[in-house]
Amino acid sequence: MAHLDPWDLIMPLALRLLPETAHRLALRAMRAGLVPLRWPGRAGPPADPPVLAVRVFGRGFANPLAMAAGFDKNAEAVDALFALGFGSVEVGTVTPLAQPGNPLPRLFRLPAARALINRNGFANDGLEAVAARLAAWRKRPGPRPGVLGVNLGINKGCADPLADFAAGIRGLARLADYLVINVSSPNTPGLRDLQAHDRLGALAGHARAVLRECMPERAPALLFKIAPDLDDAEIAAVVEVAFQHRIDGLILTNTTVKRPAGLTDRHRDEAGGLSGEPLYAPSTDVLRRVCRLSGGRIPLIAGGGVSTGLDAYRKIRAGASLVQVYTAFAYEGPPLVRRIKADLARLLSADGFAGPAEAVGADVVEGRARAA
Repeated sequence: MAHLDPWDLIMPLALRLLPETAHRLALRAMRAGLVPLRWPGRAGPPADPPVLAVRVFGRGFANPLAMAAGFDKNAEAVDALFALGFGSVEVGTVTPLAQPGNPLPRLFRLPAARALINRNGFANDGLEAVAARLAAWRKRPGPRPGVLGVNLGINKGCADPLADFAAGIRGLARLADYLVINVSSPNTPGLRDLQAHDRLGALAGHARAVLRECMPERAPALLFKIAPDLDDAEIAAVVEVAFQHRIDGLILTNTTVKRPAGLTDRHRDEAGGLSGEPLYAPSTDVLRRVCRLSGGRIPLIAGGGVSTGLDAYRKIRAGASLVQVYTAFAYEGPPLVRRIKADLARLLSADGFAGPAEAVGADVVEGRARAA
């Protein structure tokens, strides 16, 4: 007789709570060691099949599935997330100073669309607190369970974005495998303006210089996270800046401020960034365009609407080396991780790929096409 999965009972109850309450309780359970669950007949997550292994930024990943920034803003549940089976975890967004973020309520479910709207506003404990937690995590004995990213932002009302990002780099570079310069959240006034060509170039050059200064050797990879709402000229400018300043990768994409037709949930008109299934198509379109413009020469991390192994596989074939989830995890919980990885391994093997790297850009980059 098959064992009952406790998550089949837990997630419907969690989804009856206010979204931010459910999120807070999930983090508390992870900090207390209650997640991942262990029960008779079920051990921890099995070792990933070799077909999922991938190397990006000069680092090995057991699998390409990642937890996106926004779930563990303050680096409180890193071990628990890795124990669920993620190949990488991105914490943050972290700002130099602690800040409460925007007033409540600021997180809204759109269940019919399998989506969320958030206007969190970079609520976090600040650079000093997050750095202390990550330093303690790094000092623990034994091998690291996966690849750790840190997402950096600016404080609300910041007069000098370059200074805020520089502070984040100096404070967290030694603790991260990769750093993300977040210039695409719609919930911090003026932040998205940094994606304009000249401002993005100045920021990229400054970030690279600061990173060389504080870590001349063995520096973490440096990435930028961009919005899904850019036009062709703006996307071309991002790619040009990435090449010019030797940016190690791009995350595509953040949430969207647009509201596609067909949303029926009562919270559809709330201000903030929309994530989840409605974001899948526009974010994948940006992914394809960046992959095509760059000729597949810039490592890309894809986020936006991933809820199945097929979604992840299509993102990889559109140019992604790694694939992030968040909203689907908020709806389905830990079983999502096992399911996506199992389906992705099956799809890669069925099409004759030895690993994700062989499939990256197969539908976009000339000469890489394989069976669909």
